[in-house]
Amino acid sequence: MRAILQRVSEARVSVDGETVGEIGRGALVLLGVGHDDDLAVARSFAARIVGLRVFEDEQGRMNLSLADVGGEVLVVSQFTLWADCRSGRRPSFGRAAPGDRAEPLYLAFADEVERLGLRTARGRFGATMRVSLVNEGPVTIPIDTEGAFSAPLRQPLAPDSGPR
Repeated sequence: MRAILQRVSEARVSVDGETVGEIGRGALVLLGVGHDDDLAVARSFAARIVGLRVFEDEQGRMNLSLADVGGEVLVVSQFTLWADCRSGRRPSFGRAAPGDRAEPLYLAFADEVERLGLRTARGRFGATMRVSLVNEGPVTIPIDTEGAFSAPLRQPLAPDSGPR
């Protein structure tokens, strides 16, 4: 799975002029399901995102998670996160799961976020959607289950040398 998490003060998604999902403070999660993903991946990925510390504490450090702040989540399916643009000018989406496999996993992800105690809104799978948001920070974090968005460190960080 791949996601783009955006910390928001509000977000909404509409289809054909009708709002189908809307949240206040929390996160917009654009979610792409890969062809190797399964139910276990969807559930663990949801728990990881709910636990990410992307909200500021009283010292202004990103130490609080969605769960800590009682944030809401808007989950919008986006297969284009699997775009491969390494060759030619047209992206390839061969690693994205086909719709009949992706939809149940997208729904399982959203259901797990909700089961973990967060108010969860959803886009409409397979529809052409309009997404509106107010990004706070801005904080926009790519995250995935395969490590495509992060490279291993060449050498470990010294204690207390990480970002604050």
